[in-house]
Amino acid sequence: MPESTDPDLAVSACTERWCVRADAMLGVDGIHVESVVRTEDGLLLGVATAPGPTGCPQCGVVAASKGRRSVLVHDLPCFGAPVRLLWRKRIYRCPEDACEVMTFSEVHELASPRAKLTRRAITWAVAQLRSHDIAVSALAEMLGVDWHTLWDAAKPLIEEALERPDRLAGVDALGVDEHVWSHVGPPGTGLITGIVDHSRDENGRPRARLLDLVKGRTGTVYADWLTTQGLGFTSGIRTATLDPFHGYANAIRDELPEAITVLDAFHVVKLGGQVVDEVRRRVQQDTLGHRGRAGDPLYGIRRTLQIGAEHLTPKQITRLNAKLVAGDPHHEVTVAWHCYQKLRAVYHARPEQGRRLVAEVLASFPSCPIPEIARLGRTLRRWRAAILAYFDTAGASNGPVEAVNGVIETMRRVARGFRNFDNYRLRALLAAGGHRPWRNSAAPA
Repeated sequence: MPESTDPDLAVSACTERWCVRADAMLGVDGIHVESVVRTEDGLLLGVATAPGPTGCPQCGVVAASKGRRSVLVHDLPCFGAPVRLLWRKRIYRCPEDACEVMTFSEVHELASPRAKLTRRAITWAVAQLRSHDIAVSALAEMLGVDWHTLWDAAKPLIEEALERPDRLAGVDALGVDEHVWSHVGPPGTGLITGIVDHSRDENGRPRARLLDLVKGRTGTVYADWLTTQGLGFTSGIRTATLDPFHGYANAIRDELPEAITVLDAFHVVKLGGQVVDEVRRRVQQDTLGHRGRAGDPLYGIRRTLQIGAEHLTPKQITRLNAKLVAGDPHHEVTVAWHCYQKLRAVYHARPEQGRRLVAEVLASFPSCPIPEIARLGRTLRRWRAAILAYFDTAGASNGPVEAVNGVIETMRRVARGFRNFDNYRLRALLAAGGHRPWRNSAAPA
């Protein structure tokens, strides 16, 4: 290989034969390495194709050589440095006078015409975004290009994969939830609805695969998305999970009439925990006349009240009882806590016992003299069918949706936030769309 550090001399130093070992390291069929130079920007490889007869793309007549044109493209990083390929493209002239094509450049799978990145560099970057928590800016630095250069090249490849008609095939269980994608602007403007596939695989495990993100947190946006997918998709949905939001419930009722609506167990228990906290704060104000402070009995057990009774140690139980005696004169917090524990017990019981506990909760909570408990009972009564459906669907829940939200949150933190929703949607679908290698999913990649 030439030892000169001048790129021009290095490229022109070898034109008749190539290094077999360098060609093997480059690993592109039909492309030969003429020179290798290390510069301040990384590695610069002079490459070219082997000479041979080439036909005109229009008329097929054997073309005549018209010299070469050097084209610089960025390839995969190597040895910890960005790699640039100085491709000496062959230029041809069509000798046929009647042909409309006068001159043309050779075409190779190495890179598309006028591309700044090789095809395999783009594919590699998309694979990194799919399989690892990494920012586009970090990949762009590895490749020695700008963020926009990399994203403009990768975006069409991502969109093409997401437009595959079989991407939504085999979905029979949907979960829906909202989250905030951007904290800029008035409250509520950054809310979006996420639709997740939690169909079970052959081993009975949910897939936890993000299907789409749509702007807004209303039943209308969910219903519109379901309508867009068509009857072929919606008719196959058997289970639909959601949090206690009637907008999503109405969309499921209208667009998925054959599906079983299941209220997420976590959100049901969360409602109970919120009621305990509301009662505690009200009693705190009624008895001491101020918000909780260090040293106040009820304030000191605010976290203990959210723990399941089966997880409390004897020491915690003793402390809890002592604080309730000192700060809960009318036993309202105590009653609220026991109601909360009974609500939790619903999802720790066998189906028969769980249904019985649900019936007891719905019969007793609405008539409770504690207003917060009565309000919770009325809320649960409105969701009676969706709560009981938990036992008819082998414990279907929004757990896979929360798992997907965790992947999306990690992606957003690594990217340091987003300003463009379309880019956010593509990155989220790439990261949480079931493509990660450690995800055992039967869904198409």
